[in-house]
Amino acid sequence: MTGNFPCVPSLEKKESYPLDSHDSMGNTYTALHYHFVFSTKNRQCWIDPGIEERVWSFLGGIARENGMTALRVGGVDDHVHLLLRAPATLAPSKIAQLLKGGSSGWIHKEFPALKEFQWQDGYGAFSVSKSSLAEISDYIRDQREHHRVRTFQAEYLAFLDRHDIDYDPRYVWG
Repeated sequence: MTGNFPCVPSLEKKESYPLDSHDSMGNTYTALHYHFVFSTKNRQCWIDPGIEERVWSFLGGIARENGMTALRVGGVDDHVHLLLRAPATLAPSKIAQLLKGGSSGWIHKEFPALKEFQWQDGYGAFSVSKSSLAEISDYIRDQREHHRVRTFQAEYLAFLDRHDIDYDPRYVWG
C-alpha cells in the first residue's frame, strides 16, 4: 500500500528504540489451540470407564512427546475430545495421525481383549481462541453429562455447523 501507510517507519519518527534488530521479525510466535474430536470405528463402545483414564493419559503423553500440550483429554465409550496447544510445525492432519496411530497400537498391546479396536478414519479439528479455552476444557471434562441427553452424532454435526464447515451428510460417518 502506498500513501500515508509506509511499510517501513521513517527514521525521524523513531524515538523509542534505535534502528537495529527491532526493525525485523526475527522469531515466530504462535498460540495455536485445537479441539480434536474423533470416534471409535463405527462408534463402537470400546472405551469403558474402567480404562478411559489410562487412554486419556496415554493420549496426553503422545501429545507431550510430540511437542504439544494436552490441556484436557476426555470423552466417553465411543469417542474422544482433546484440547491441545500445538507448535506451528505440526499440521492438524499430522497431529491426528500421531494421536490415533500411537494410541491404537498401545490399546492393542495394553488391553488384549480390545485387539479389534480401531479409531474412525476421519476426525474433527477446530481452532480455539484463548478466550474459549476454559469453556472447551469444561465441555470436555463434562462429556458423560452431555451424552446423557445428546448423541455423539448430534454433537459432532453441531460442531461442524458451529464452525461453518461445509459437509455432505452422506459422507460424515464413513
